[in-house]
Amino acid sequence: MTDYLHIHGIRKEFGDVVATEHVELKVEQGEFMTFLGPSGSGKSTTLYILAGFQEPTAGDILLNGKSVLGIPSNKRNIGMVFQRYTLFPHMSVADNVAFPLTVRKTPKAEIAERVAKVLKLVRLEGYEDRMPAQMSGGQQQRVALARALVYDPPVLLMDEPLSALDKKLREEIQHEIRRIHQETGVTVLYVTHDQEEALRLSDRIAIFNQGRIEQVGTGPELYAHPATHFVADFIGNNAFLSGSLAGKVDGKASFRFPDGTELNGVPLHGEGTSGSAAELMLRPERIDLATTAGGEGASLPVSVSDISFLGDCTSVEAMTSWGEPLNIRLNFGHSLIQGISRGDNLYVNWNCEDAHVFVKT
Repeated sequence: MTDYLHIHGIRKEFGDVVATEHVELKVEQGEFMTFLGPSGSGKSTTLYILAGFQEPTAGDILLNGKSVLGIPSNKRNIGMVFQRYTLFPHMSVADNVAFPLTVRKTPKAEIAERVAKVLKLVRLEGYEDRMPAQMSGGQQQRVALARALVYDPPVLLMDEPLSALDKKLREEIQHEIRRIHQETGVTVLYVTHDQEEALRLSDRIAIFNQGRIEQVGTGPELYAHPATHFVADFIGNNAFLSGSLAGKVDGKASFRFPDGTELNGVPLHGEGTSGSAAELMLRPERIDLATTAGGEGASLPVSVSDISFLGDCTSVEAMTSWGEPLNIRLNFGHSLIQGISRGDNLYVNWNCEDAHVFVKT
């Protein structure tokens, strides 16, 4: 991986509070990298340090091998799009977009050319003379995006830019952001707490938790191979079942459920000895529901407690024999969808390789 952008050991303290602790990340040129995590996890703080709005307590940020620390935010030439559109209400769309070029004393002919080009990119040709108050929220956010792109910044930072929009409009603008990234090739660092948004937009995702990055990877990597319990719980739907570690061989666990059932060959995360409390994580769509126990895979008897039709799938909540709930998602057309009812006694079956065991700490 090239060291186009290197966030190196960033630590930020606010008095006695440590907002970020040794944040380490390398981003390739042209990559769409998303910072994903709950509120207060350090993702926006890291972004603001990169933008120059805050100074780190320790660490460095290198762009093309050179530190940007000590350079004022308005001199870093980094684009920024905020949650709130921050458009100048007394300026037209064209003047709002032109503003970064105007303050740079760019020649008027070049400003006109660049503004026209970037408004075409965000599909707002013909809106040059509109005022922000005459535009929808989605259109205003596209104006803000055009303003951030008009001077060809090497890096574009986006801090939860779509959180104020409704779901349908948010999905439309997500598609536009993805298209614009593909057309421009600009390096994007994007902050969100919405996992679906992160999965839809990103080349890679950095999962933040309590000021640290817990794991970096593509969406499929994080979903299929979570490194920690937090990542497994934060990415995608999941089901956790309690139990204990019965043994381990070559990074694989033997796991024992409260009813005594044991599984072998389950991917193991964390250190522990035989008898250590642990949890088994399953993705709901990797669990099958059947009238009989599976063959070579794992099986548990369950009782159906709730059924919800969701369109493309049906969500089934089942209860284990020791009273722990388990969520299952059956694809549309599954043979059992029309024939099951609350209270039915059935079996859940899955492949041990699709599960993960996390030792409790």
